Amino acid sequence: MVHVHQGERLGLDDLDGLYSRSGVVLTPEGIVLEINEVPPLAEAQLRREEVIGYPLAETWWWSFYPVSQAQLRTAIKRTSRGETVRFETVIHPREGLDRHLDVVVTPRRDADHHVAYLVITGIDITERKRAEAEIHALIDAIPQLVWTTQPDGFHDLFNQRWHDYTGQSTAEAQGEGWMQCLHPEDQPRVCYAWQRAVQTGGVYETEVRLRQGTTGEYRWFLARALPVRDDTGQIFKWFGTSTDIEEQKRTEQQLKESRESLSVLAETVPQLVWTTSPDGCVEYWNQRRYDYSGSSPAQALGHRWSQFLHPDDAQRTLKIWHQALAMGEPYEIEYRLKEGQTGAYRWFLTHGVPVRDEGGQIVKWFGTGTDIEEQKRTEEALRQSQEHANTLMNSNIIGIIITEGEQIVDANDTFLHMTGSTREDLRAGQMNVMPMTAPEYLARTVEAHQKLDTQQSITPYEKEYICQDGSRLPVLVGGVLFQHHPCQVINFVLDNSARKELEQRKDDFISIASHELKTPLTAVKMQTQLVRKRFEKHAQREAATALSRVERSIKQLERLIAELLDVSKIQAGGLEYVRERVDLDELLREVTATIHHLHPSHTTQVRGSVQTSLIGDRDRLGQVFTNLLSNAIKYSPDVRTVEMDLSASDDAVTIRVHDHGLGIPRELRDKIFERFYRVTDSKQKAIPGLGMGLYIVAEIVNHHGGTITVDSAVGKGSTFTVTLPLMRDA
Repeated sequence: MVHVHQGERLGLDDLDGLYSRSGVVLTPEGIVLEINEVPPLAEAQLRREEVIGYPLAETWWWSFYPVSQAQLRTAIKRTSRGETVRFETVIHPREGLDRHLDVVVTPRRDADHHVAYLVITGIDITERKRAEAEIHALIDAIPQLVWTTQPDGFHDLFNQRWHDYTGQSTAEAQGEGWMQCLHPEDQPRVCYAWQRAVQTGGVYETEVRLRQGTTGEYRWFLARALPVRDDTGQIFKWFGTSTDIEEQKRTEQQLKESRESLSVLAETVPQLVWTTSPDGCVEYWNQRRYDYSGSSPAQALGHRWSQFLHPDDAQRTLKIWHQALAMGEPYEIEYRLKEGQTGAYRWFLTHGVPVRDEGGQIVKWFGTGTDIEEQKRTEEALRQSQEHANTLMNSNIIGIIITEGEQIVDANDTFLHMTGSTREDLRAGQMNVMPMTAPEYLARTVEAHQKLDTQQSITPYEKEYICQDGSRLPVLVGGVLFQHHPCQVINFVLDNSARKELEQRKDDFISIASHELKTPLTAVKMQTQLVRKRFEKHAQREAATALSRVERSIKQLERLIAELLDVSKIQAGGLEYVRERVDLDELLREVTATIHHLHPSHTTQVRGSVQTSLIGDRDRLGQVFTNLLSNAIKYSPDVRTVEMDLSASDDAVTIRVHDHGLGIPRELRDKIFERFYRVTDSKQKAIPGLGMGLYIVAEIVNHHGGTITVDSAVGKGSTFTVTLPLMRDA
């Protein structure tokens, strides 16, 4: 039984007044005592007597999602101990309907201050969640550095311009990671301003210096953020922009350093500048403001400036201006000013600050007006998010499909045209991702879809669709999970036919050219050897030495042609392997001896041993480690030592080749195993090579059931790690 202190009511009448909220009264153990008639009862199509007296956590709408049920149970436990708990969750009132709720669980105490019962209220924030998804989808269209945060100030999203400028990824910038780009001297001031804005819910604005990721230089930005509120007035998101004001700050610095009069200095800034007397009478406009308004001093000075305001903004602007005059505090306002020549209005952000004497008395007001027309247009673009989304779906450049599981539930005309499908096929439910996928790409497609739960997106990958007429269409596919509809994925599909055809032509050329070059090169090699032997026989050592150098060049050509042939065979699926028992220690000793002979100026330090053997192709495995050691030497032009570490477990051996050379940037590490790819660093361009070696190495290691990875730091060197299974039938 619930004991309630005299004078305290359960407040059940209040619960029925929560039109957009659900209200429930529970025992401290979570048993329902009372519930209002608004959702979730109405949406769940249940009567009150079917719920009252039963655990709330066991009801259909809470138990459908185990995570939501666990959240509720945890909240009930904490509230029964006297805490007030708030959390966001998803409930499932009935089949086909989900609701996002902002839930508050409050304890109510009896006369003895014991928790007598719990009151749960939930605000429906489903539409807010959908709005957030639309904001996320279009935020990259804004030309400034843009970011959003959660209600508590946690930074969670940044647009592409932020990434391009700072070099940070979203993961690196989230939370407080973005502060790594702040100038150290600005950090305390910025933290204080941001925390104050989050606490008060007011406008956030401050000037900061942000580091440019490529050059390391700092530029000044005007950072502004506004809270976005739901229908109840609760903040559910902060939206912020950072506008480059480097030139403005430089101008302001010039103003500070200049000894000229204020009127002369004001002419140098790019904003509209004005000053007033302490009572607000305009005394000065800079020339830029006169040029913009098309007025003269006689028309503008005094109290006549308000005639240039947009009629809809005049009352609000004058009210704020008079309040600032009365309080003596800086102010900020946005309004529209008429352009004299065209009569059009543009948005300006105006700052006004009082200038005080040594006694603290206001002697003048100084203000600037910054043109923010483009920013306001961008904000308007956000409000038109649905129109932008429809434009994307109707694009004739890129195929767009929406999937639920494997089923295609919607598609734009471009995708239907690409695959030869019709709207009737779509409406009839006859379009499924897996049957439309070529058999050899099914495993890759399944793997990509399985990563959705953890990555929330599908990394773009290549595949082929089987079209309605039976033809195959090479495509590049990627996708993103809908945040407001976790069962649906929006996918883009790019026609990859032209690129595939070009790659095939290139592969055909390489195959033909490498075969055609091999025969005459072999003849040249034989003739060179014969001539050198004749010179040696007749003691013509100088000529023999010259021919030896020619032979070394021929060997380099042989190696390049051999690698071209290997690449061609890999692309055709015809690289040949033999099966034999390979003593790895013996093989690696031979490889290091060969490397020392080819590069006598370098030393290879071998640490450890594997003392075992495996089944594989001895020559191909030798090719792997010869290539890795050669690369280590090639990319360490200023270091004379490379290292090889050997170790073994019961089922695998590991060989690590480490150098202290140029290193590889993080974002390029996966690309180095692609054929013909070479790092574009200026230092590495000077090192000869066609970018085939690591591509062949990766193919040989993969064929033997092994793996190859790289760990590297620019300027500190690289470590390539090869792991091979023991006694594997290759």
